[in-house]
Amino acid sequence: MHFAYDTEDVLESDVALMNTAPGASRSGEDELVTTAQLRALLEEHGWSGRFDRDEHELAEVREVRGELRRVWALDRDAMVDAVNAVLDTTELAPHLARHDGKDWHLHASPSDAPLAARLRLETAFALVDVIRADETDRLRECGAEDCDGVLLDLSRNRSKRFCSQRCANRTNMTAYRRRQASDTDTDDRPDSGAGA
Repeated sequence: MHFAYDTEDVLESDVALMNTAPGASRSGEDELVTTAQLRALLEEHGWSGRFDRDEHELAEVREVRGELRRVWALDRDAMVDAVNAVLDTTELAPHLARHDGKDWHLHASPSDAPLAARLRLETAFALVDVIRADETDRLRECGAEDCDGVLLDLSRNRSKRFCSQRCANRTNMTAYRRRQASDTDTDDRPDSGAGA
C-alpha cells in the first residue's frame, strides 16, 4: 500500500467518477446522466453521508468531475495551487469516523455537507497525501490513443499504463496489426540483394 487506505479509496472513486465522462467511459458515452447512475457509483465506492438524489446534485457532481480531470493532469506544483484553492474556500471539519465495516479513517468535511463539496474536499485531502509523498506520477492518463480515461497506478513498479484491460487489449492489438502490416510491406519489396 502506497497511501492510507482511505486516501486510496478516495482516489479510486475519483478515477471511477472521471471515467464516466464521454471518451473515458467503457461505452464512449456519458455514464453519469441520471441520479440512478450517480447513486450506483456512490454505492459502489462506499460513499456515506448526505445524498440529495436530485438533478441539482447530479449537475454539481458532473461539474466536480470536470474539475477533478483538470487537476489530475497538473504537475505537482500546479496541483498544490489547486488543492490549496479548495482548502481555502471550503468548510473544513476533519474528523475520524468508523462506519460500514471500515476502520477509523479521515473525513474532511461534515457528513451533512452537499455531496459536491464533500467530493472536492475529500479529494483535496487525498491529494495532500499524494503531493507530500511526491507520488503525483501515480495519477495518470490512459495510454490508449483513443481514450480520455485516467488511472491510479498503485503497482509496485509503476507500470500501469491503461485505465482498463479493454484499453490495454485494444492498444496491444493495434500495435500487433501495425507490426503485421509492416512485415507484409517488407515481404512485398523486391529483393535487391547482390548478384542482381
